[in-house]
Amino acid sequence: MFRTLDDFFGAYGHLTAGTGKVFAALNNKNLSRRVAPGHRTLGDLAWHIVVTIPEMMNKTGLALSSVDPEAMPPASARKIATAYKKVTAELVQAISADWRDKTLFETDEMYGEKWPRGSALFALVTHEVHHVGQMTVLLRQAKSKVPGLFGPSKEEWKKMGMEPPPY
Repeated sequence: MFRTLDDFFGAYGHLTAGTGKVFAALNNKNLSRRVAPGHRTLGDLAWHIVVTIPEMMNKTGLALSSVDPEAMPPASARKIATAYKKVTAELVQAISADWRDKTLFETDEMYGEKWPRGSALFALVTHEVHHVGQMTVLLRQAKSKVPGLFGPSKEEWKKMGMEPPPY
């Protein structure tokens, strides 16, 4: 649970920068990559991240409107990335304008439970981390560039003039 807005903004800024790198590796060809039949595609996962932001955060009383949480995924990687940038900026702006540290302890109905808003923000962050991890695997399977998120990717080690770890 986040207990201060500064803690959330710090973590979220790092997360959105990393997610932005993964979204930048998307292209119209690799959007259709899926791990197995019946599972989400790379494009579906990216769009799920985008629409979950207003879907979840609107339950906390924020009125995010730059992305319709019911919208179907665009067929364009650029449109998905643009929507992500818009909705994340809108979220940061709305929280900055409307919330204070004490707001993080207010509770809202979330999926049949009562969650403190600081927990809702933590769930939003971990949800995105989970799906971005899935996306990196699908990018590698699609033979697309995989950016480093919490350290260098295998290819980035080599660019730094270093050997990647053997494991």
